[in-house]
Amino acid sequence: MKLRGLLKNALIRVLAVSFTVAGTAAVLGYLHARESAEDASVRMLGIETRRVVPAAILELPSPQREHALAKAIESMVGGIFAVAEVYSADGRKVAEAVQPGFDDIEEALKKLPHGAPPAGGGYDSAQVLGQQVLRVFTPLISSTGMVIGHLEGVRVLDEVELWNIRHSAIVSALLAAVSVLVCALVLAPLLTDLAVKNFRRAQSLLEAHIGILEALGRAIAKRDSDTGAHNYRVAWIAARLGEEAGLNSAQMRNLIAGSFLHDVGKIGIPDAILLKPGKLDAEEFAIMQQHVDLGGQIAGEAGFLVNAREVIEGHHEKWDGSGYPRKLAGTAIPLAARIFCIADVYDALRARRPYKEPFHRDKAMAIMREGREQHFDPGLLDIFERMVDEIETRAISASEADTMELMRQMANRHFFSDADMA
Repeated sequence: MKLRGLLKNALIRVLAVSFTVAGTAAVLGYLHARESAEDASVRMLGIETRRVVPAAILELPSPQREHALAKAIESMVGGIFAVAEVYSADGRKVAEAVQPGFDDIEEALKKLPHGAPPAGGGYDSAQVLGQQVLRVFTPLISSTGMVIGHLEGVRVLDEVELWNIRHSAIVSALLAAVSVLVCALVLAPLLTDLAVKNFRRAQSLLEAHIGILEALGRAIAKRDSDTGAHNYRVAWIAARLGEEAGLNSAQMRNLIAGSFLHDVGKIGIPDAILLKPGKLDAEEFAIMQQHVDLGGQIAGEAGFLVNAREVIEGHHEKWDGSGYPRKLAGTAIPLAARIFCIADVYDALRARRPYKEPFHRDKAMAIMREGREQHFDPGLLDIFERMVDEIETRAISASEADTMELMRQMANRHFFSDADMA
């Protein structure tokens, strides 16, 4: 996980969010500005409607009222209205006035609904014969509160008016988008600084975790009369096999942690059994087997070590089900445990121990092949066999210091990768 990768990912995220929000703000700003411009036109049309239809007209008897409304709306057309129509409460047209040259508009309007508007009036915007029109609906209500009908005033928006509305909307949209982007530019350094601080804290925590894994692994190895090189070596072999087997980053971290701590349960095994130079009897071996469950309990009680339990609890299981402690078989054995088992057995065969000399590579591989489909996952063993040259050159033949460095590079690759910040 490199700082450059962190900053790159943080910047990409800030820009992606900023442009998304800016685009949304622009669309909303455009729509709001258009609606506001239309509302302004509607308010003007409403004022004009109320001016030409004084309340006194609405108090007249029905025949006289309709005649007076017909006269009144004639003054509406020719100015800001192209068409004016009066409808009765039951939806019957009782009067209309059309500005010269707009008869085709009036004819097309017949196809639109003319139902009673809301009590406070309203408007709609529509395309009629390729032209943008606003229809303003004004209810006609007498002094007694009776709805007599409603008046529709139709305004055809010309190109200049439409351009003004669009221009105002575009300006509002740009202002909204620019405002968001400016905020993003101001906040980006602060967010980046916060991301860097979080990165450094996370890196320090991960380094501490890896340090704890190493320290525990060395302590366990020394108690088992080992120098600790075995832990680094077998952890690296298992991790390389995990890489070749296609484990993802999270699985690799769990495998590495489990590899370091695979024998942590031996802390609870008596020295008389753990350090016995000869072969263990049946009772002693049963006690030794308890280190698997003890290890699972220890890892299960220590937060970040929980993910190591698959290896700790499963590395003595065998493909044919003859292992311990649960006698799991085949793919019921966790993948990380199956991988580690191969690495652990091969390293044990190739290592010098108080009770044996290291086996030659050919003999070790012969023993590994004998365990195919009995001790080992056959698919993983095939992958391992293709890697033996690399394992021999880079791990088996390396000094303890070189093996430690090799494993630290492996841990850095999987615990501190750019992908972890994605």
